[in-house]
Amino acid sequence: MDMIGATGSTDYASIISQSAHAGNLERALNQKLTTDDEMMEACKEFEAYMLEQIYKGMEKTIIRADEEENDYEQYFGDLRTQELAKQATEQGGIGLAKELYEAMKRNYGI
Repeated sequence: MDMIGATGSTDYASIISQSAHAGNLERALNQKLTTDDEMMEACKEFEAYMLEQIYKGMEKTIIRADEEENDYEQYFGDLRTQELAKQATEQGGIGLAKELYEAMKRNYGI
């Protein structure tokens, strides 16, 4: 199933612009990257960012006992979450990078 919403259209620009890592993906669309590898890498970065946001949302649901966040969590929690998302994407992820890559090739003639 492709990424078209119930209305029959998708505003990819608004989705992409929400990501801090979307710069590479946006450049892929605007500059028509020279290689498929560069375009796939941009798609993987976007998927890693999306997974990172999912993980952060899941972490917020954890009910902690009377403990407060330790120093490690305060300083390195985000880095850990970013690395987990990156590793998940490299191991196949949720398929978003592949779907996005195929949609870009099909829709933008890249």
